[in-house]
Amino acid sequence: MSTYRIKSGDTLSAIARRNQTSVGALMKANPQIKNANLIIAGKTLNIPGSRDSYDGGQSRPAGGGSRPGGTSGGRPTQQTQGTGGTTGPASQGPKGSPFDIARSHLDKNAGSLKLEKGGVGADMEDWVPNNVNCANFVSACLEQAGQIKNSQHHNAVVGLAANLDKDPNFKRVSLANAKPGDVVSMKTPGGHHVVMFAGWKNGKPEFIGSNNVNRDGSQRISMTQMNYPIMSIHQYRG
Repeated sequence: MSTYRIKSGDTLSAIARRNQTSVGALMKANPQIKNANLIIAGKTLNIPGSRDSYDGGQSRPAGGGSRPGGTSGGRPTQQTQGTGGTTGPASQGPKGSPFDIARSHLDKNAGSLKLEKGGVGADMEDWVPNNVNCANFVSACLEQAGQIKNSQHHNAVVGLAANLDKDPNFKRVSLANAKPGDVVSMKTPGGHHVVMFAGWKNGKPEFIGSNNVNRDGSQRISMTQMNYPIMSIHQYRG
């Protein structure tokens, strides 16, 4: 999700056309707008679009052996030693582990998952485009685990990270100290991406999340290795 500063003469419909989205999606992304025909120059809009995504075509899997953005084919196991670190117990919330919750949805398309009436799907916001569901999915997993409230759900990577920074139950940790289920925000060539740490495989970190792995650019829940720069890792300590 990117942002846009409204200019004099702009209309919501024109902004939507330029960004290949809809007026309805813009209003859902900007709940402060009550009237689609009344926007104020100088204000900033959230634009649902392509910035919060995993651009598999511009990154090689860090460990090799799986195509960019694809599933690695493995599962992290408890206390598996690799040269990069040790996979310990998964992060736990009052209602379970966000990692286990995410893993239960492996290989589901984000667009289909959002239609499910219960669980993670019910906590994902339907209006988010199917190519930018990474923060939507991670937020929903954290909600299902009881680690965050619905009010902390955010569909932008930087917005979710900011909410976790404000939450005293979360602390920033290094990759060496990460547990499965920790929230990992990354800087990508196209913007940002957020996943959850999934453990170590062959000495390399794996991550699970909603990734742009489908041929049409839409996202699917997958587990893979990535080599994007890490901006932050948030660990639940509640």
